[in-house]
Amino acid sequence: MKRQRQLEVVSVQGFLLKPDFMDRSEAGFFSRKNTTRLKLEKVSFTWPGGKKALDNCSFSIPGPGLWMLVGSNGSGKSTLFRLISGMLQAEHGQIFCDLKPALMFQNPDHQLLLPSCGSDLLLSLPHNLTSRQRRERVQNVLQQVGLAGMDSRPIHTLSGGQKQRLALAGALLSEANLLLLDEPTALLDPFSQRTILDIVKKLCTRFEDPITAFWITHRLEELEFASGAAKMENGRLGQWQAGNLLTNQLNPLAGRRV
Repeated sequence: MKRQRQLEVVSVQGFLLKPDFMDRSEAGFFSRKNTTRLKLEKVSFTWPGGKKALDNCSFSIPGPGLWMLVGSNGSGKSTLFRLISGMLQAEHGQIFCDLKPALMFQNPDHQLLLPSCGSDLLLSLPHNLTSRQRRERVQNVLQQVGLAGMDSRPIHTLSGGQKQRLALAGALLSEANLLLLDEPTALLDPFSQRTILDIVKKLCTRFEDPITAFWITHRLEELEFASGAAKMENGRLGQWQAGNLLTNQLNPLAGRRV
């Protein structure tokens, strides 16, 4: 398997770079940023036990936005994220990516290592900054995720939603511009779910340096926030479409996890 990171844009023949399911405002934003940043070509991966997780999986993410992925357990979603992040290496196929990825899990406790918010965030910063620069960057990112003034707050006193926002802050401080969010709201209450969605959506659609977010969910109601949504099945990703259309297709399955 060849993994390539490049500064040039990888063109995607036949993919509509301004999807027709976007509303006018989002399409206008998208047209300013119509560069393909992530592309997989016939990527396959099999676990040592013989289970094939990805089977000639091909798709592209054409630019910044909130791209959502649904699929049943075992369909290959989490394996896909680990391949994109470089934690796993595919057997066959190619991954083209000129973005810096950061993988976020559904349980933020797996990513928060130090006692306080500020000390944990310092781990994500470059080493060549002055003390003042480090302090300013920490304060700025905490404000972005709604945790302003909490740099000295002990992590064990945070709610689940606050911990997930802190994990997001760490990803942003690492200068990642591709967030791989593996069910980030699965353990959160409805208010915290909406807060995380709003923050990520804002980061994806801001005028300066919008990020790309690839979001796995089992919550169909979250698809309405998506720039595009697709279903993963048998190790392959379906076509991107509007979140509400995919929700309508999956609604008969809403009684079980999809």
